[in-house]
Amino acid sequence: MQQLIQYTITGLAVGMIYALIALGFALIWKSTRVANLALGQLVLISSWFTYGMLVQAKLPVWLGLICTILFAIFLGWMIERLILRPMIGQPILSLIAVTLGLAYFLEGLVTVIWPVSVAKLPPIFPQGSVNIGSAVVSQEYLWATAISLLLFLLLSVFFKFHKMGIAMRATADDQLAVQACAVPINRIFSMSWIFACIVAAISGILISCIGGITNALIETGFKSFSVVILGGMDSFIGCVIAGPIIGLCENIGAGYLTQVIGPGIKDLIPFIIIILVILFKPYGLFGEERIERI
Repeated sequence: MQQLIQYTITGLAVGMIYALIALGFALIWKSTRVANLALGQLVLISSWFTYGMLVQAKLPVWLGLICTILFAIFLGWMIERLILRPMIGQPILSLIAVTLGLAYFLEGLVTVIWPVSVAKLPPIFPQGSVNIGSAVVSQEYLWATAISLLLFLLLSVFFKFHKMGIAMRATADDQLAVQACAVPINRIFSMSWIFACIVAAISGILISCIGGITNALIETGFKSFSVVILGGMDSFIGCVIAGPIIGLCENIGAGYLTQVIGPGIKDLIPFIIIILVILFKPYGLFGEERIERI
């Protein structure tokens, strides 16, 4: 029972981080219909930038985190303005190839600037463990869960009540109608990428506090695609629900199946879920089913 509680809590925490990364994908997909394949690399470069601010530049934690958010805002704006905007009107395959090229570029940039392969952030959250029933859980997992839930709440309020949030939701439904209302579509696209990079930066900080900074963060981005597929590519609610499901399946499955199958089962579980969802429910749990005339 103690192990089950432990796996459940850690799975929920990691799943909420997956959900945050997937939310960045959904934001861009809903407003621009671009499939961003650079999720993991955005998380990776944000984590290393945080390391540079806190460890190499020796900034205070609060100032280093602010610098990371400002970097994410600048990075999102640069990506949309210099890479994606010139591709407007191009075939969807070209847009996908551009984001894939962006992924490899960011990965190479990280290797050049930070040639070490493993690093650890200084303590950002209170250290120590918390007893939950018979399980002992590190505080990083609890903080990651709380911050993820708070961020989802803030984004939900923003999209429901703020003028820009409403415009972004309207753009996802009908871009031509939004343009007819004199809403600047290019600004909406920029905001989508900025939000996605901010979410990736926060996710990178949270996951790095738990497991350190390694190239495995790229795999975290790939695993977030299983959240997108399960929840639905254009559903924010789907990300919130599918993330913990993936995290629970990954941690509980790895906890009980590692001795039977091997340690690699933990990395396989999210992709097994992707295959099953595509076979039996290709639009995901909350994705919008689109029927097109051929």
